[in-house]
Amino acid sequence: MSAYTLGPLLYEGKAKRVHATNHDDVVAVEYKDDATAFNALKKAQLAGKGELNCRISALVFERLAARGVPTHYLGVDGSNWMLVRPVRVIPIEVVIRNIAAGSLCKQMPIGAGTPLDPPLLDLYYKDDAFGDPLLTEARLELLGLVSPVQRQAIEDLARLVNRELLELFTEAGLILVDFKIELGLTQSGELVLADEISPDTCRLWDGAVADDQDRILDKDRFRQDLGGVVEAYGQVCKRVQGVCPEPRHYG
Repeated sequence: MSAYTLGPLLYEGKAKRVHATNHDDVVAVEYKDDATAFNALKKAQLAGKGELNCRISALVFERLAARGVPTHYLGVDGSNWMLVRPVRVIPIEVVIRNIAAGSLCKQMPIGAGTPLDPPLLDLYYKDDAFGDPLLTEARLELLGLVSPVQRQAIEDLARLVNRELLELFTEAGLILVDFKIELGLTQSGELVLADEISPDTCRLWDGAVADDQDRILDKDRFRQDLGGVVEAYGQVCKRVQGVCPEPRHYG
């Protein structure tokens, strides 16, 4: 792979900065130490968080790529930089729930910890200004965000990702409760997994711990003021690197 030169900032989100490079088919993503929750109403700086999320995501992307899952990932450069293919992100967040937790239990009469079989797949309109609302079939059709064929492709890819992640995290001694992903279209029109896979986007429990709070190894530690956020992310990283290929270096 050829070296690259960092270009101007294209976009800055809650947890990452995206830069252009001197290659049209490569963008550079910087993982930040910022922690946010409740649509950025709660914020903090957690030293080391960006580096951990970058490494965890790279490890997971390597594993998924080896299993035939299409992603935007190209490699890493340094501790908190990832190189990816540019994609047109579809403004839909896909959430898959394997176990009932969080907001689902507040919105429906389902007890926390209830296994969901088959896993529940929900689509949300990705827009902070509107609070990322749930998309019903009628709302999705009204907005015209995707065609029925594209929607089916999105759901099929999301379910494939879920199957692969369930296997990966089980091997790592972790329980994948739920997660959210973003998908995008490459310059050639290929549908791929984008953004990141990390404790910021996945709800992960320690499979060997029974206590409802002690087992949490994800962003809920920040949401619920449980402390030990970076330490929990470090534990996830340690376990995931034991079952995933080492991230490739881009440059």
